[in-house]
Amino acid sequence: MRVLGIVGWSGSGKTTLLVAMLPLLRARGITVSTVKHVHHGFDMDRPGKDSHRHREAGAHEVMIAAGSRWVLLHEVVGAEPPLPDLLDRMDPVDLVLVEGYKTHPFPKLEVHRPALGKAPIWPDDPHVIAVISDAAVDVGARALLPLNDPVAVADWIMGRLPALPPG
Repeated sequence: MRVLGIVGWSGSGKTTLLVAMLPLLRARGITVSTVKHVHHGFDMDRPGKDSHRHREAGAHEVMIAAGSRWVLLHEVVGAEPPLPDLLDRMDPVDLVLVEGYKTHPFPKLEVHRPALGKAPIWPDDPHVIAVISDAAVDVGARALLPLNDPVAVADWIMGRLPALPPG
């Protein structure tokens, strides 16, 4: 599996870009999975549901399954699992797009909007291989891609897919 991060500050447009690119990449014949990292807790389950009751009663893992999808809820005790451990649990695909994990050492695209007033990540992170922006910014030797053109970003990814290291 090839792994490519989509990083940037909150509100920069990471999710919007990722969602726009997924069908474009799939239309080109590649299989794509995603990982979304959040800094706060989340709960896909709801109080009152049987699966929530299972977790509350102490189940280490709860699988919810239906004819159209399944999900495995795993309770973490201790440190957050590292990204490679999570990737090992996923089915093999051609590309995994990871939204977040901006401090982890893997190839990343940074979504940068200067109007947000946030410092760019790329000057201090050699793993940022391209910058996607809605403005003309000096990114040095990195590629500068247009934020409002997901086709151009998908083209760029497809051109570099074989060179991405496996995750």
